[in-house]
Amino acid sequence: MSIKTDIAHAGRLISEGGVVAFPTETVYGLGADAFNPKAVARVFEIKERPSFDPLIVHISNLAQLDELWLQKDERLLQLAEKFWPGPLTIVVEKHPSVPDIVTSGLPTVGIRMPGHPVALALIEAAGTPVAAPSANKFGRISPTNAEHVRSQLPEADFILNGGTTTVGIESTVISLGKNGFTLLRPGAVTIAEITEVLPRVFETEKGSEKHSPGHMLSHYSPRKPIYFTTDAPAGTDISLAGLISFGAPLDASKYKLVEVLSAKKDMKEAAVNLFGAMHRMEAAGVAVMLVEPLPEEGIGIAIMDRLRKATFQYKPQ
Repeated sequence: MSIKTDIAHAGRLISEGGVVAFPTETVYGLGADAFNPKAVARVFEIKERPSFDPLIVHISNLAQLDELWLQKDERLLQLAEKFWPGPLTIVVEKHPSVPDIVTSGLPTVGIRMPGHPVALALIEAAGTPVAAPSANKFGRISPTNAEHVRSQLPEADFILNGGTTTVGIESTVISLGKNGFTLLRPGAVTIAEITEVLPRVFETEKGSEKHSPGHMLSHYSPRKPIYFTTDAPAGTDISLAGLISFGAPLDASKYKLVEVLSAKKDMKEAAVNLFGAMHRMEAAGVAVMLVEPLPEEGIGIAIMDRLRKATFQYKPQ
């Protein structure tokens, strides 16, 4: 089938209550009609996602905001003008018509317009905003191509293949407050870029992080142990290990497998390659993964956020 035929088929499935995996520029999502609680419940079931972790609702045009937000917010429109379509999710008070299952019972909803032509065409074909988390088992490595989805979520009704993602890590998530925005999850859109539009404020309310997906300490994890090179347990046999390197390492021959995120040490290229490298390490059967820390500047902040969560459950206590 052609991609147009696939999009039409996937859109019809969503409109009929189905669950479809689809590409965005960040990672692949597992989507359902945001206004169909039964379909959204299947997303949680297929992903094995806990009910307390809210979903992001994806739109294809600004008119769909009226179905999602409680009241018009000019600040969101200012952000949308600069960053949408693109990897920025904005959390606002939700419209009563948004099912509680989508927002995990919270009075807010995260909204974004993805910057991928296939995702936008799918939402248009479905005729509804699409609620979608990443298309992987909960807590596992995020998917950046259709094969990653197929290996983890064969239960999806359809996998829409749009090639490899171009950003490679999940969207930045912010919430809007009276005085500006609060960062809930770092991503490709940086704090510095957002503050050109709105001032940043610091959330003090306990539990505010739960308004965003990806807030748990352990997330994005491979099935094999993964450590920062600075935290590797004593006695680790690196001849059986895989190394995820920011640039080309001098001692590459010592490892079973080496994945270079960016030979020229380009941070955006490293983000695009991060999850793919982790998937390939898993498939190669390395005994352990070691990853070099990256500079925490720009998108490097988001990459290190993902790596800290990926390594958390294996970190020496």
